[in-house]
Amino acid sequence: MSVLSPNSVFTSLQQHGPFAVTSQSMTAGIFSVQTREWVKQLQQDPNNITKYRALRSQLFEFLEVDSFEQIKLLVEDKTLREKRTERALCLLGNMFGINGNLNEIKSRVDDYARTADAVIHSIIGKILAPYASHIEATNEIEVTNNPVELLLIMFNDGYHKKARFEARRKLILMTLAGSIDQRERETDIENKFSSFLAFLNGYVWSPNLKIGELDPVYLHSTHRKEDYRCVDVTVLSPQQAESIKPAKGEKLTLIKRRSFTVGVKNTPIYVAIRKKPPEAKVLKLLRKNEKNPAVAVDDELGLMAVLDSVSDVKAFQQHLTRSAAKADSLMVLEDISDTLNEQTHYRGRAVGSSDKTAMMKFFARLGGMRVEFIIHTNRSWLNYIYQQDVAHNEYEVKRMFDTGVIELLFPMDIFHLKHLNTRNEMLQFFRKQIES
Repeated sequence: MSVLSPNSVFTSLQQHGPFAVTSQSMTAGIFSVQTREWVKQLQQDPNNITKYRALRSQLFEFLEVDSFEQIKLLVEDKTLREKRTERALCLLGNMFGINGNLNEIKSRVDDYARTADAVIHSIIGKILAPYASHIEATNEIEVTNNPVELLLIMFNDGYHKKARFEARRKLILMTLAGSIDQRERETDIENKFSSFLAFLNGYVWSPNLKIGELDPVYLHSTHRKEDYRCVDVTVLSPQQAESIKPAKGEKLTLIKRRSFTVGVKNTPIYVAIRKKPPEAKVLKLLRKNEKNPAVAVDDELGLMAVLDSVSDVKAFQQHLTRSAAKADSLMVLEDISDTLNEQTHYRGRAVGSSDKTAMMKFFARLGGMRVEFIIHTNRSWLNYIYQQDVAHNEYEVKRMFDTGVIELLFPMDIFHLKHLNTRNEMLQFFRKQIES
């Protein structure tokens, strides 16, 4: 279900329904023309009436008011706002299971605000970089982390429509960040990530290597003119690569590799290990149209590996299982998908994914953890970076636009982005970067 659909869990952020931010805040009189028109629109969908009542109840309880008229008093009375802020922080602390005094709760809520800002900055910094001037945030909203202040901005006609929308957007993103933080504390993700690194260093990588020791090599690849698919790849040492000047349709890509040992054979492997940052998890919740991170975010810990051949991939998979046993844990592989064989097509469930994508993907359950593994050969990894319709940069653009997340966060009537045109232009932008 798209985040833009009528039954989306993010209805309150949509700009094409009864909860849209308008040129005037929701403080008009009960019998005003604006309010009457809004009520008529709300009544078109009984589900929206239920959502509105729930939101109003939460709003009034959070601000400790009984009517919208009382919200006006809060906007004007700084002392009263400060008292309500203390109470609101206590409520949030209990809701998200934050242990500590008021300052500790405030510090945690400030972290949620920084995550909310990071979500927007991550999009501005990459997917919509050429359009940064269209979508940059209002300074006053960026520096406001107090949820009560942000909420009151939504009802303050002294703020422009764009600022009031951004205040609402920041509050919703902060709520998602809070849910993610609560989930991370419940699952003890920080300690699990440290344990995973310790497992890799202690049992998986070659004992002849120091921790963090990497061997740099270059992949010299040739790509088809039609779709930039890799047709040939050679591994070169840095000295060999110095004499190579890639022609059109060629790439020289640096990777730094570790190794693992099976018997007397050392097998080189490029590895990227990651714990998904909070802002990436927030974006995943939006793409999945889900507010519960326990349901939507199943890849908190992940490892991507690149090996020279399919036989090396199989050897690594077996080595992982044996290494887990040495660490006194059974390793069970779940949700296995293998399309490294070119006769098999990838059937990705994610919006924007291509059936041309080749990889081995599975989840490994070991040592009390569930880790996502994505394994490539040199050729499939180069396609993952460069091939038309497969390249990860293109995939990011498609999934952010096609799930409706860009339109939800940057609606046309506020940010003046023509979303379909922008999507196609960004795909062309990344293709030009890749092929230049």
